[in-house]
Amino acid sequence: MSNSADSPGTNSSPGGTHRFRPVRVLTVGVFALAGLIFFTSFDTAKGTNIRTDSSLLKLSDLIQERSHKNATLDESNGALRRDVDALAGSEDGSSADSDAELAALEKSAGTQKLKGDAVTVTLNDAPPNATAKLPGYPEPQPDYLVIHQQDLQAVVNALWQGGAKGIKVMDQRLISTSAVRCVGNTLILQGRVYSPPYKITAVGDPAKLQKSLAASPAIQNYMVYVNVYGLGWKVEEDGPVTLPGYSGTVDLHYAKPVEQ
Repeated sequence: MSNSADSPGTNSSPGGTHRFRPVRVLTVGVFALAGLIFFTSFDTAKGTNIRTDSSLLKLSDLIQERSHKNATLDESNGALRRDVDALAGSEDGSSADSDAELAALEKSAGTQKLKGDAVTVTLNDAPPNATAKLPGYPEPQPDYLVIHQQDLQAVVNALWQGGAKGIKVMDQRLISTSAVRCVGNTLILQGRVYSPPYKITAVGDPAKLQKSLAASPAIQNYMVYVNVYGLGWKVEEDGPVTLPGYSGTVDLHYAKPVEQ
Protein backbone atom coordinates (compact mmCIF):
# COMPACT_ATOMS: atom_id res chain seq x y z
CA MET A 1 0.00 0.00 0.00
CA SER A 2 1.40 3.36 -0.98
CA ASN A 3 1.41 6.37 1.39
CA SER A 4 -1.07 9.13 0.60
CA ALA A 5 -0.46 12.82 1.11
CA ASP A 6 -2.50 12.75 4.36
CA SER A 7 -0.90 9.67 5.90
CA PRO A 8 0.77 10.08 9.31
CA GLY A 9 4.55 10.28 9.22
CA THR A 10 4.93 11.74 5.70
CA ASN A 11 6.93 14.92 5.17
CA SER A 12 5.98 15.57 1.57
CA SER A 13 2.93 16.48 -0.36
CA PRO A 14 1.98 15.19 -3.84
CA GLY A 15 4.54 16.36 -6.28
CA GLY A 16 7.46 16.03 -3.82
CA THR A 17 7.26 19.51 -2.27
CA HIS A 18 7.54 20.02 1.55
CA ARG A 19 4.23 20.42 3.32
CA PHE A 20 3.46 23.43 5.66
CA ARG A 21 4.32 22.49 9.27
CA PRO A 22 2.52 24.66 11.91
CA VAL A 23 4.67 23.19 14.70
CA ARG A 24 7.86 24.58 13.14
CA VAL A 25 6.35 28.04 12.79
CA LEU A 26 5.16 27.96 16.42
CA THR A 27 8.63 26.99 17.62
CA VAL A 28 10.23 29.85 15.72
CA GLY A 29 7.64 32.22 17.18
CA VAL A 30 8.37 31.09 20.74
CA PHE A 31 12.11 31.72 20.32
CA ALA A 32 11.43 35.11 18.76
CA LEU A 33 9.17 36.08 21.66
CA ALA A 34 11.78 34.92 24.20
CA GLY A 35 14.40 37.02 22.49
CA LEU A 36 12.12 40.04 22.63
CA ILE A 37 11.54 39.50 26.37
CA PHE A 38 15.28 39.22 27.04
CA PHE A 39 15.96 42.40 25.10
CA THR A 40 13.19 44.29 26.88
CA SER A 41 14.46 43.13 30.27
CA PHE A 42 17.99 44.24 29.40
CA ASP A 43 16.78 47.58 28.10
CA THR A 44 14.72 48.16 31.26
CA ALA A 45 17.49 47.17 33.65
CA LYS A 46 20.14 49.31 31.93
CA GLY A 47 22.87 47.33 33.59
CA THR A 48 21.26 47.19 37.05
CA ASN A 49 20.05 44.21 39.01
CA ILE A 50 16.26 44.39 38.68
CA ARG A 51 15.78 41.69 41.33
CA THR A 52 17.05 43.94 44.12
CA ASP A 53 15.07 46.52 46.09
CA SER A 54 17.16 49.41 44.77
CA SER A 55 14.06 51.11 43.36
CA LEU A 56 12.45 51.01 46.79
CA LEU A 57 15.61 52.42 48.33
CA LYS A 58 15.59 55.26 45.81
CA LEU A 59 11.96 55.97 46.69
CA SER A 60 12.83 56.00 50.39
CA ASP A 61 15.71 58.39 49.71
CA LEU A 62 13.37 60.65 47.74
CA ILE A 63 10.85 60.71 50.60
CA GLN A 64 13.56 61.60 53.11
CA GLU A 65 14.90 64.31 50.80
CA ARG A 66 11.44 65.85 50.42
CA SER A 67 10.89 65.61 54.17
CA HIS A 68 14.11 67.55 54.87
CA LYS A 69 13.16 70.09 52.22
CA ASN A 70 9.74 70.57 53.79
CA ALA A 71 11.35 71.05 57.21
CA THR A 72 13.60 73.77 55.77
CA LEU A 73 10.63 75.45 54.11
CA ASP A 74 8.71 75.33 57.40
CA GLU A 75 11.56 77.08 59.17
CA SER A 76 11.77 79.70 56.44
CA ASN A 77 8.01 80.18 56.53
CA GLY A 78 8.12 80.60 60.30
CA ALA A 79 10.83 83.26 60.03
CA LEU A 80 8.82 85.16 57.40
CA ARG A 81 5.72 84.94 59.57
CA ARG A 82 7.61 86.44 62.52
CA ASP A 83 8.79 89.27 60.28
CA VAL A 84 5.21 89.90 59.14
CA ASP A 85 4.00 89.88 62.74
CA ALA A 86 6.71 92.35 63.72
CA LEU A 87 5.78 94.67 60.87
CA ALA A 88 2.09 94.36 61.70
CA GLY A 89 2.81 95.17 65.34
CA SER A 90 4.67 98.33 64.37
CA GLU A 91 1.59 99.78 62.66
CA ASP A 92 -0.39 102.34 64.65
CA GLY A 93 -3.73 101.72 62.95
CA SER A 94 -4.89 98.91 65.24
CA SER A 95 -6.44 99.35 68.65
CA ALA A 96 -5.54 97.56 71.85
CA ASP A 97 -8.79 95.61 71.71
CA SER A 98 -8.15 94.37 68.17
CA ASP A 99 -4.59 93.44 69.08
CA ALA A 100 -5.84 91.43 72.05
CA GLU A 101 -8.48 89.72 69.91
CA LEU A 102 -5.86 88.83 67.29
CA ALA A 103 -3.51 87.44 69.95
CA ALA A 104 -6.31 85.26 71.34
CA LEU A 105 -7.13 83.95 67.86
CA GLU A 106 -3.47 83.16 67.17
CA LYS A 107 -3.24 81.29 70.48
CA SER A 108 -6.33 79.24 69.67
CA ALA A 109 -5.05 78.54 66.16
CA GLY A 110 -1.77 77.18 67.54
CA THR A 111 0.48 79.57 65.64
CA GLN A 112 2.03 81.00 68.80
CA LYS A 113 4.32 79.33 71.33
CA LEU A 114 2.62 77.75 74.34
CA LYS A 115 4.24 77.28 77.74
CA GLY A 116 2.96 75.13 80.58
CA ASP A 117 3.20 71.82 82.43
CA ALA A 118 3.26 68.92 80.01
CA VAL A 119 2.93 65.18 79.65
CA THR A 120 4.84 63.21 77.00
CA VAL A 121 3.68 59.85 75.66
CA THR A 122 6.20 57.70 73.78
CA LEU A 123 5.10 54.87 71.47
CA ASN A 124 7.51 52.40 69.93
CA ASP A 125 7.51 49.21 67.85
CA ALA A 126 8.00 45.87 69.58
CA PRO A 127 11.23 43.92 69.07
CA PRO A 128 11.14 42.03 65.74
CA ASN A 129 11.69 38.70 67.52
CA ALA A 130 8.92 39.28 70.08
CA THR A 131 6.82 36.35 71.24
CA ALA A 132 3.63 36.16 73.30
CA LYS A 133 4.51 36.88 76.93
CA LEU A 134 1.22 35.67 78.41
CA PRO A 135 -0.48 32.27 77.99
CA GLY A 136 -3.56 31.99 75.82
CA TYR A 137 -2.42 34.51 73.21
CA PRO A 138 -1.27 33.55 69.68
CA GLU A 139 2.24 34.12 68.45
CA PRO A 140 2.43 37.60 66.93
CA GLN A 141 1.88 38.46 63.31
CA PRO A 142 4.18 41.20 61.95
CA ASP A 143 1.18 43.54 62.07
CA TYR A 144 0.99 43.13 65.86
CA LEU A 145 4.49 44.49 66.43
CA VAL A 146 4.32 47.96 64.86
CA ILE A 147 2.67 51.25 65.78
CA HIS A 148 -0.40 52.00 63.67
CA GLN A 149 -2.13 55.21 62.74
CA GLN A 150 -5.04 54.48 65.06
CA ASP A 151 -2.64 54.13 68.01
CA LEU A 152 -1.25 57.63 67.48
CA GLN A 153 -4.72 59.03 66.88
CA ALA A 154 -5.98 57.41 70.07
CA VAL A 155 -3.29 59.16 72.13
CA VAL A 156 -3.88 62.53 70.47
CA ASN A 157 -7.66 62.28 70.92
CA ALA A 158 -7.33 61.24 74.56
CA LEU A 159 -5.05 64.19 75.28
CA TRP A 160 -7.50 66.62 73.68
CA GLN A 161 -10.31 65.07 75.73
CA GLY A 162 -8.17 65.49 78.83
CA GLY A 163 -8.12 69.25 78.32
CA ALA A 164 -4.81 69.69 76.46
CA LYS A 165 -4.21 73.34 75.56
CA GLY A 166 -1.76 72.36 72.83
CA ILE A 167 -0.14 69.20 71.44
CA LYS A 168 3.15 68.56 69.70
CA VAL A 169 3.81 65.35 67.74
CA MET A 170 7.54 64.80 67.34
CA ASP A 171 8.75 68.37 66.65
CA GLN A 172 5.58 69.78 65.09
CA ARG A 173 2.64 71.57 66.68
CA LEU A 174 -0.80 70.26 65.80
CA ILE A 175 -3.54 72.60 64.59
CA SER A 176 -7.17 72.02 63.65
CA THR A 177 -6.28 70.86 60.12
CA SER A 178 -3.40 68.55 61.10
CA ALA A 179 -3.75 64.93 60.00
CA VAL A 180 -1.81 62.14 61.74
CA ARG A 181 -1.26 59.56 59.01
CA CYS A 182 0.92 56.45 58.82
CA VAL A 183 2.26 54.67 55.75
CA GLY A 184 3.75 51.32 56.70
CA ASN A 185 5.66 51.93 59.92
CA THR A 186 6.40 55.60 59.20
CA LEU A 187 4.48 58.69 60.26
CA ILE A 188 3.69 61.40 57.72
CA LEU A 189 2.79 64.66 59.41
CA GLN A 190 2.34 67.93 57.54
CA GLY A 191 4.66 66.90 54.72
CA ARG A 192 7.43 65.42 56.85
CA VAL A 193 8.30 61.77 57.56
CA TYR A 194 9.15 60.26 60.94
CA SER A 195 10.12 56.82 62.22
CA PRO A 196 9.45 55.35 65.68
CA PRO A 197 9.76 55.95 68.55
CA TYR A 198 6.98 58.53 68.34
CA LYS A 199 6.72 61.25 71.00
CA ILE A 200 3.51 63.17 71.68
CA THR A 201 3.71 66.08 74.11
CA ALA A 202 0.65 67.88 75.50
CA VAL A 203 0.46 71.02 77.65
CA GLY A 204 -2.30 70.93 80.26
CA ASP A 205 -3.15 69.58 83.69
CA PRO A 206 -0.90 66.48 83.99
CA ALA A 207 -3.35 64.63 86.28
CA LYS A 208 -6.30 65.16 83.93
CA LEU A 209 -4.22 64.23 80.88
CA GLN A 210 -3.07 60.96 82.44
CA LYS A 211 -6.60 60.15 83.65
CA SER A 212 -7.94 60.66 80.12
CA LEU A 213 -5.23 58.40 78.68
CA ALA A 214 -6.10 55.63 81.14
CA ALA A 215 -9.84 55.95 80.40
CA SER A 216 -9.52 55.65 76.61
CA PRO A 217 -10.90 52.29 75.30
CA ALA A 218 -8.58 52.48 72.29
CA ILE A 219 -5.53 52.90 74.52
CA GLN A 220 -6.74 50.10 76.79
CA ASN A 221 -6.76 47.85 73.73
CA TYR A 222 -3.27 49.06 72.82
CA MET A 223 -2.07 48.20 76.33
CA VAL A 224 -2.99 44.55 75.70
CA TYR A 225 -0.37 44.50 72.92
CA VAL A 226 2.07 46.29 75.21
CA ASN A 227 1.72 43.61 77.89
CA VAL A 228 1.57 40.61 75.53
CA TYR A 229 3.92 41.48 72.67
CA GLY A 230 6.11 44.28 74.02
CA LEU A 231 4.94 47.36 72.12
CA GLY A 232 6.55 50.45 73.61
CA TRP A 233 4.56 52.69 75.98
CA LYS A 234 5.87 55.39 78.31
CA VAL A 235 4.09 58.32 79.96
CA GLU A 236 6.21 61.03 81.60
CA GLU A 237 5.45 64.32 83.33
CA ASP A 238 7.84 66.89 81.88
CA GLY A 239 7.16 69.88 84.09
CA PRO A 240 7.11 73.28 82.35
CA VAL A 241 7.81 73.07 78.61
CA THR A 242 7.31 75.40 75.65
CA LEU A 243 5.55 74.06 72.58
CA PRO A 244 6.54 75.67 69.28
CA GLY A 245 3.99 77.58 67.26
CA TYR A 246 2.77 76.00 64.04
CA SER A 247 4.90 77.37 61.20
CA GLY A 248 3.47 75.62 58.15
CA THR A 249 0.94 76.80 55.64
CA VAL A 250 -2.62 77.42 56.75
CA ASP A 251 -4.07 77.15 53.26
CA LEU A 252 -6.65 74.40 52.88
CA HIS A 253 -6.02 71.81 50.16
CA TYR A 254 -8.92 69.82 48.81
CA ALA A 255 -9.84 67.68 45.84
CA LYS A 256 -11.42 69.30 42.79
CA PRO A 257 -13.63 67.62 40.19
CA VAL A 258 -12.04 67.00 36.82
CA GLU A 259 -13.41 69.33 34.19
CA GLN A 260 -14.62 67.41 31.17
